[in-house]
Amino acid sequence: MTGYLVRRAWQFVPTLLGVMLLVFLLFNWVGGDPAYLLAGKMPDPARIENIRRQLGVDEPYAVQFWIFMKQVATGEFGASWSTGESVSRIFATRLGPSLTVLVPILVLGTLLAMAAAMVVAYLRGSLTDRTIMIGCTLGQSISILVYILVLQYVLAYRLGWFPVQGWGYGLAENLVRYAALPVLVGVIVSLAPDIRLYRSFFLEEINQDYVRTARAKGAGEGRVLWIHVLRNAAIPVVTNVMIQLPGLLAGAFLIERFFSIPGIGREVIIAVERSDFPVIKAVTVYVAIVTMAVNLLADFLYRMLDPRVDLR
Repeated sequence: MTGYLVRRAWQFVPTLLGVMLLVFLLFNWVGGDPAYLLAGKMPDPARIENIRRQLGVDEPYAVQFWIFMKQVATGEFGASWSTGESVSRIFATRLGPSLTVLVPILVLGTLLAMAAAMVVAYLRGSLTDRTIMIGCTLGQSISILVYILVLQYVLAYRLGWFPVQGWGYGLAENLVRYAALPVLVGVIVSLAPDIRLYRSFFLEEINQDYVRTARAKGAGEGRVLWIHVLRNAAIPVVTNVMIQLPGLLAGAFLIERFFSIPGIGREVIIAVERSDFPVIKAVTVYVAIVTMAVNLLADFLYRMLDPRVDLR
């Protein structure tokens, strides 16, 4: 186990260096000169040169890349080019609202989808199964914008059950009052694809030999599904959940924008609109680091779910 951890840790180094090099090349060569973007519509050459000096983009590429590496190592990406606010402070203040919405969406969506998929798998081939699958297909074909606008209009504007937009200062207030409708939207949007996916995982296990053996020994259908099938189908479910975890760091762009949630997703959209490279680079690097950490966590979860998994 220790040797595996050491090897995976060493794999992080070249992977992170590759991500950093790719991000650096994209933003410095493909992204254009940020001084022209910040200088306005009628830039003065002296002003452009002054902006380049302030941003440090007048240095050789090797020096700029070294500075970028130090920023990644220290977690200090400087200040936002558009607002002057520290990038680290932007993450510290915006990440909380994003997680307040996205964590309940992920937890509730996963649990509800697994329960529904288990029921559908149990009723496989029946009219209920076909009806739910058709409903999931229709649900996937509808844009998230439609869900947001319809639920905002009906539940918030017409019925007044939720505020249309806004955000408070306390965690409890935000969860109960402001995050309830965004969470509901996110869960509804995630149910259709997750139910279809998890149903396929469960159906793949239902016809295995160990399931027939459990039934032959007299185990009830509920025990077969919730104990035997669920445990063996949990590995692909965990994989799907782990894939979604890095996205929590990037926020939910549309939900945060339409519900005026001061999260990291809305901040990223604003940064893209303003060509605020420090914020965008920080998000990219952080997501890459979290992705590598989540992959390592997934390996250990596989081992916990199935002791036969050998970590080498």
